[in-house]
Amino acid sequence: MIKFYLITLILINLDQILKIYVKTNLELGQSKSIFKWLKFFFIENPGIGYGYNFKYGDIEKIIISIIRTILIVIFFIYFYRNRKNIIYNYLKISICLLFAGSISNLLDCFFYGVIFNQGLIFTNNTWTGYEGISKFILYKKKGYSFFMCGCVVDMLYFTIFNVIFNIADTCISIGVFLLLPRLDSNQRHPD
Repeated sequence: MIKFYLITLILINLDQILKIYVKTNLELGQSKSIFKWLKFFFIENPGIGYGYNFKYGDIEKIIISIIRTILIVIFFIYFYRNRKNIIYNYLKISICLLFAGSISNLLDCFFYGVIFNQGLIFTNNTWTGYEGISKFILYKKKGYSFFMCGCVVDMLYFTIFNVIFNIADTCISIGVFLLLPRLDSNQRHPD
């Protein structure tokens, strides 16, 4: 099980390194081609997922952060208690991916509003962007928001899908896919 914890930590670090690189090197809305079919396209997501939010601003961010934290803790406790019963590697990999993605996106929500000088802010019932490149702030300077109110950084744009996401979102999507029920082709349900 140790190797799965290590994989989780590696995925969290990889996602965070890429997010911090994009946030401190690209302007909001700026794109940078990597391949013909893949670009960095920097956006920030203030809501739940896929840019969806309820237009309640910082209160919404706090509620979402609390719910995410509770779900991660419940998920962790459940799988920690049942870890000896998890014998299939695809389940272990799925759990690893779900934890990595969930925790990494939660880190954005918890800390990005505090450690960066610029990010989306909620004014006049809408999320407002900013100009320039965001920078880490030093001691005694104020971030663009506060604890639990940061926005999630998305940057991977595959032109054929027309969706912008991050490594954490990819981990969550693959983890959920692996958890979907598998029907054994040899088993038949009685008619």
